[in-house]
Amino acid sequence: MKSVAVLPGDGIGPEVTAAALDVVEKLGLPLDLRFGEIGWECWRHEGDPVPQRTWKLLEETDTCLLGAITSKPLREAEAELPSGLRGTGLTFVSPVIQLRQRLSLYANVRPVIDLVDRRFDFTVIRENTEGLYAGFDFHGLDDALWNVVREHPNAQASGPRATGVTLRLQTEFGMDRLLRYGFAYARSRGYTRLTLVDKPNVLRHTSNHLRERLERMAGDHSDIETEILNVDAVALWMVRRPERFGVLVAENMFGDILSDLGAGVMGGLGLAPSGNIGDHGSYFEPVHGSAPGMAGQGRANPMAMMLAVAQMLDHLDLSVPADDLRAAVRAVAARRTTVTYDMGGTSGTREVAQAVTEELAAEETAADTADEVVDRLSRLDTASVSDALDSLGVGGVLAGIAPRVPGTRAAGRAFTVTYQPVDDSAQGFRNAADYLDDVPEGAFVVVDNAGSTTCTNWGSLLTRLAQRRGVRGTALHGSARDIVEIRAAGYPLFSTGVTMVSGKNRVELAATGRDVVIGDVTVRPGDIVVADDNGVLVVPADHAVEVADRAERVEHTEEAIAGAVGAGLRLDEARRRFGYARPWGDSGARTSRA
Repeated sequence: MKSVAVLPGDGIGPEVTAAALDVVEKLGLPLDLRFGEIGWECWRHEGDPVPQRTWKLLEETDTCLLGAITSKPLREAEAELPSGLRGTGLTFVSPVIQLRQRLSLYANVRPVIDLVDRRFDFTVIRENTEGLYAGFDFHGLDDALWNVVREHPNAQASGPRATGVTLRLQTEFGMDRLLRYGFAYARSRGYTRLTLVDKPNVLRHTSNHLRERLERMAGDHSDIETEILNVDAVALWMVRRPERFGVLVAENMFGDILSDLGAGVMGGLGLAPSGNIGDHGSYFEPVHGSAPGMAGQGRANPMAMMLAVAQMLDHLDLSVPADDLRAAVRAVAARRTTVTYDMGGTSGTREVAQAVTEELAAEETAADTADEVVDRLSRLDTASVSDALDSLGVGGVLAGIAPRVPGTRAAGRAFTVTYQPVDDSAQGFRNAADYLDDVPEGAFVVVDNAGSTTCTNWGSLLTRLAQRRGVRGTALHGSARDIVEIRAAGYPLFSTGVTMVSGKNRVELAATGRDVVIGDVTVRPGDIVVADDNGVLVVPADHAVEVADRAERVEHTEEAIAGAVGAGLRLDEARRRFGYARPWGDSGARTSRA
């Protein structure tokens, strides 16, 4: 059970939060939702937009879901205080800033996804605690600051009292932890490029320091391409070629601008989620503001909040329901029949939530259908399934992955895992197989270690755990060990090699739930893996029903031919009669049943 502090906030915040939580209820997740107060009404009544009871709630919970916050300038803020609190020295400080500073939430994570056409999928990670937003903003300069800028001709013309200075704070500590987070985020989600965004042709000293830190850290992440680009060039390419990016890391102000540009590329603030992450705290929110003028009208787009919930579920290691929720939002957004005004529709907040809920139900029905297809494929010989795939022009053979336990056969939906090598073996065991705790019952684990046989990625311990969890089998593009024990357990294991070399200090987990390419075959999460003594096949989920239909016809045709030959018919005549040239066709199946 994960505990979540839910702070609906101001304006449209309570509406979009309630709509998103209605959808979450459909998922039936192990979440303990604990509601609290934050925002403008707390300020108006108590003089504190984040009361102590809310801080206590945040300390007691695993993460926070935040609706939207209203902020106003200092003069207007004091004017709305109760008369007894005016003039007492209370100062309004944005709750968002308070949360980020007090919880040390240094990484603002903004996914930018093409929900309709899937042309791009990248993430802007903005530094939250320093940069030009660190608070070093001065107007009317003392001697120390004046001596820094006094030689500028505009400063000379204005004088110290009429000159302002804002300092960009950029520390090695702050940027190093952001870069570390950026690399870890890229690896965990299968991105292969990290772009550091700054202005190196103008801010030569600070940007050069950033470049040095990036280059030093990149040496430990050879699997991820790195670059440092000017922020204006990145803004251009985000609009023209957003698909070129993976993870973009930027200081506070540049990241702020680019992340809102990303929301525009994505389709608007009504679709843009965000997460604020630290080493010991986090909160998730839609990017849009509180829009007090729209409050109570039921017109606000709840999709950004739903996607923020999905981002939160990823953070809580609930990636499967997170993906389900994102898929449902994507489907509703793509259809455009039930969307709010900002997406060109006329539907209200609750109608959109209902549409997403219905889509989740449809996904569940589709999953039940997929289970039926898995059962059908599990009863078929892989040779027949291969014929069916070939008849559709689909390649599915995982070449070089051989059975290690003779006589076993299995089928299940793919749960994909990717390993990556580590250079520093002195750091010890990496617990790289802990992903098995998250594999759902009925899955077939597909592990990609690039076919390496210099270490092992599966053994008897994992086999016992997989059997207890109801995992159907494992296909390993790499090497296994403990084969005698695995054979005794009768577990369907298929691998490239068999060695006794430990993998615990040679590899680490790169990602789960991402597309895996083995040879010429791409294995996508949810595809159906079918395996027996012939080897391992991957049936794309969108072809599964047709493949099962054709494979069953192949087996009917071959049974009919065998029966006819057994009754004395010549082989060539039997093949002609029962349609051996196209055994997956309807004619062979009909004749065999007759």
